[in-house]
Amino acid sequence: MMNQWIAAVDLGGTTSKIAFISKEGSIVHKWEIPTDNSDEGANITANIAASIDEKLKQLGVSKEVLLGIGMGAPGPVDYETGVILNAVNLGWKDNFPLKDSLEAATSLPAAVENDANCAALGEMWMGAGKGAKDLVCVTLGTGVGGGVIVNGRIVQGVNGAAGEIGHSTAVPFGGAPCNCGKTGCLETVASATGIVRLAIEEIKKDELQGELAKLFSVQQKITAKDVFDYAKTGDPIGQKVLNEVSFHLGLILANLANTLNPEIIVLGGGVSKAGSILLDSVNSYFAKFAFPAVKNSTKLALATLGNDAGVLGAGWLIKSKLPLND
Repeated sequence: MMNQWIAAVDLGGTTSKIAFISKEGSIVHKWEIPTDNSDEGANITANIAASIDEKLKQLGVSKEVLLGIGMGAPGPVDYETGVILNAVNLGWKDNFPLKDSLEAATSLPAAVENDANCAALGEMWMGAGKGAKDLVCVTLGTGVGGGVIVNGRIVQGVNGAAGEIGHSTAVPFGGAPCNCGKTGCLETVASATGIVRLAIEEIKKDELQGELAKLFSVQQKITAKDVFDYAKTGDPIGQKVLNEVSFHLGLILANLANTLNPEIIVLGGGVSKAGSILLDSVNSYFAKFAFPAVKNSTKLALATLGNDAGVLGAGWLIKSKLPLND
């Protein structure tokens, strides 16, 4: 059949992004639906299936066009069984059989993976890492997620929890508490939440003054974007926080690269929208801490797919299972 598509889902606690993707990696159609996590998440896969059927009807296309459905889900996933071990915001009980539920609801072959891993696969397939087989993707958002790809395959680990880069210890002594129960995780300093915390702590010390401090005094709140925007203008607190974030992130990424020597490390998520001011600063510390052979062969780059990385990676889960001549 010509022009066959893959259904792909980036499942979130509030909304779910759904797309039809060609075998070549083009997004044909994409849309969002609310995620209904009531009744222990009983309606989630049924709602996704109904939305896909409705979209096909709107397009006047038979369901036979779909080769399968891939999904990225927030939480550790056993890739072989498609069981999501725990998903705090979805209502499901631990060890929920997500793949089986998705296949029953859609009548399509399904593949399920962690959402951060899907973002990494998306960047490898169609984004900043296109053409690379060894890649690390770090998503800097409300938290810090990560995906590690070796020879074109996601590294999952014995329990599906590999790639938890955000919970590498970046501040070994006196670090801030993390939601995971540890202290000093990279997430506490390199996430949007952590960046705001660092900035407010500096403002309250009252040692450095500047426009960022004035903004906080007026609004009683700031964002990570504010921190980087003011750092670009030479604001002392913005620059100090930028330097601290870059130090910890550069150190963790260098140690990761010293272990894996990937071709490229991709920085994505909302925080990465700070652009070159963040990338250049992180790069300077990465170069300081990386083994010379690694420093000379591993490149740092900003993600290019934005919010489409997750659905493209979910599509890749099905694409990678197709026969080579398909």
